[in-house]
Amino acid sequence: MGIFGWDDSNDAYQQYQNGGGQEHEGSKLHEFVGGAAAFEGFKLFEDHQRAEGKQVNHAFAKELVAGFAGAEAEKFAETRGLNEYDKIQARRHAEDSAQNMYSEHYEQNLGADQYDPQQYGGHDYIQNNYNNY
Repeated sequence: MGIFGWDDSNDAYQQYQNGGGQEHEGSKLHEFVGGAAAFEGFKLFEDHQRAEGKQVNHAFAKELVAGFAGAEAEKFAETRGLNEYDKIQARRHAEDSAQNMYSEHYEQNLGADQYDPQQYGGHDYIQNNYNNY
Protein backbone atom coordinates (compact mmCIF):
# COMPACT_ATOMS: atom_id res chain seq x y z
CA MET A 1 0.00 0.00 0.00
CA GLY A 2 2.90 2.37 0.62
CA ILE A 3 3.27 5.57 2.57
CA PHE A 4 0.01 7.15 3.67
CA GLY A 5 -1.03 10.72 2.99
CA TRP A 6 -3.68 12.77 4.78
CA ASP A 7 -6.75 10.89 3.52
CA ASP A 8 -5.47 7.39 4.30
CA SER A 9 -4.03 8.41 7.67
CA ASN A 10 -7.21 10.20 8.70
CA ASP A 11 -9.32 7.19 7.66
CA ALA A 12 -7.08 4.81 9.61
CA TYR A 13 -7.15 7.10 12.66
CA GLN A 14 -10.95 7.35 12.60
CA GLN A 15 -11.27 3.56 12.27
CA TYR A 16 -8.75 3.03 15.07
CA GLN A 17 -10.57 5.43 17.41
CA ASN A 18 -13.84 3.61 16.72
CA GLY A 19 -12.34 0.19 17.51
CA GLY A 20 -11.98 -0.82 13.87
CA GLY A 21 -9.08 -2.32 12.03
CA GLN A 22 -9.62 -5.92 13.06
CA GLU A 23 -10.59 -6.73 9.48
CA HIS A 24 -7.11 -5.86 8.19
CA GLU A 25 -5.01 -8.86 7.33
CA GLY A 26 -1.87 -9.41 9.36
CA SER A 27 0.26 -8.20 6.47
CA LYS A 28 -1.66 -4.91 6.33
CA LEU A 29 -2.27 -4.40 10.04
CA HIS A 30 1.04 -2.61 10.53
CA GLU A 31 0.04 -0.16 7.76
CA PHE A 32 -3.30 0.48 9.43
CA VAL A 33 -1.67 1.03 12.83
CA GLY A 34 1.10 3.13 11.29
CA GLY A 35 -1.38 5.30 9.40
CA ALA A 36 -3.46 5.92 12.51
CA ALA A 37 -0.32 6.70 14.51
CA ALA A 38 0.93 9.10 11.82
CA PHE A 39 -2.26 11.13 12.12
CA GLU A 40 -2.21 11.17 15.93
CA GLY A 41 1.52 11.91 15.97
CA PHE A 42 1.02 14.83 13.61
CA LYS A 43 -1.71 16.19 15.87
CA LEU A 44 0.58 15.91 18.91
CA PHE A 45 3.39 17.62 16.98
CA GLU A 46 1.04 20.49 16.08
CA ASP A 47 -0.13 20.80 19.71
CA HIS A 48 3.45 20.88 20.99
CA GLN A 49 4.79 23.32 18.42
CA ARG A 50 1.85 25.69 18.61
CA ALA A 51 2.15 25.78 22.41
CA GLU A 52 5.85 26.61 22.03
CA GLY A 53 5.14 29.13 19.27
CA LYS A 54 8.61 28.72 17.77
CA GLN A 55 9.65 28.66 14.15
CA VAL A 56 11.75 25.65 13.17
CA ASN A 57 13.30 24.55 9.90
CA HIS A 58 11.63 21.80 7.89
CA ALA A 59 14.29 19.16 8.58
CA PHE A 60 13.92 19.58 12.35
CA ALA A 61 10.12 19.67 12.12
CA LYS A 62 10.12 16.41 10.15
CA GLU A 63 12.27 14.74 12.79
CA LEU A 64 9.88 15.93 15.50
CA VAL A 65 6.76 14.79 13.68
CA ALA A 66 8.38 11.40 13.00
CA GLY A 67 9.25 11.06 16.68
CA PHE A 68 5.71 11.79 17.80
CA ALA A 69 4.28 9.41 15.19
CA GLY A 70 6.74 6.65 16.08
CA ALA A 71 5.88 6.90 19.76
CA GLU A 72 2.18 6.68 18.96
CA ALA A 73 2.81 3.66 16.75
CA GLU A 74 4.42 1.89 19.71
CA LYS A 75 1.35 2.58 21.85
CA PHE A 76 -1.13 1.61 19.15
CA ALA A 77 0.82 -1.57 18.32
CA GLU A 78 0.73 -2.62 21.97
CA THR A 79 -3.05 -2.19 22.16
CA ARG A 80 -3.46 -4.31 19.00
CA GLY A 81 -1.09 -7.01 20.22
CA LEU A 82 1.29 -6.79 17.27
CA ASN A 83 4.38 -8.96 17.30
CA GLU A 84 7.82 -7.33 17.37
CA TYR A 85 8.29 -7.39 13.60
CA ASP A 86 4.92 -5.73 12.98
CA LYS A 87 5.62 -3.14 15.71
CA ILE A 88 8.82 -2.15 13.91
CA GLN A 89 7.00 -2.01 10.57
CA ALA A 90 4.16 0.06 12.09
CA ARG A 91 6.66 2.50 13.57
CA ARG A 92 8.48 2.92 10.25
CA HIS A 93 5.20 3.35 8.41
CA ALA A 94 4.05 5.98 10.94
CA GLU A 95 7.31 7.92 10.76
CA ASP A 96 7.43 7.88 6.95
CA SER A 97 3.75 8.75 6.60
CA ALA A 98 3.92 11.62 9.11
CA GLN A 99 6.93 13.10 7.32
CA ASN A 100 5.09 12.74 4.02
CA MET A 101 2.04 14.50 5.50
CA TYR A 102 4.27 17.30 6.79
CA SER A 103 5.92 17.78 3.38
CA GLU A 104 2.59 17.69 1.60
CA HIS A 105 0.98 20.31 3.83
CA TYR A 106 3.74 22.76 4.72
CA GLU A 107 6.19 22.49 1.85
CA GLN A 108 4.07 21.58 -1.16
CA ASN A 109 0.62 23.03 -0.45
CA LEU A 110 1.57 26.12 1.57
CA GLY A 111 5.04 26.72 0.14
CA ALA A 112 6.33 27.55 3.61
CA ASP A 113 10.05 28.23 3.92
CA GLN A 114 9.97 26.86 7.50
CA TYR A 115 7.45 25.70 10.10
CA ASP A 116 5.90 28.82 11.63
CA PRO A 117 2.84 28.24 13.84
CA GLN A 118 2.09 31.97 13.86
CA GLN A 119 1.93 32.22 10.07
CA TYR A 120 0.46 28.90 8.91
CA GLY A 121 -2.53 26.93 10.11
CA GLY A 122 -2.66 23.20 10.59
CA HIS A 123 -4.08 20.88 7.98
CA ASP A 124 -7.84 21.02 7.42
CA TYR A 125 -8.34 17.56 8.94
CA ILE A 126 -6.80 18.75 12.19
CA GLN A 127 -8.44 22.16 12.20
CA ASN A 128 -11.87 20.68 11.45
CA ASN A 129 -11.61 17.91 14.04
CA TYR A 130 -9.95 19.76 16.90
CA ASN A 131 -10.95 23.46 16.57
CA ASN A 132 -7.93 24.71 18.49
CA TYR A 133 -5.78 26.15 15.69
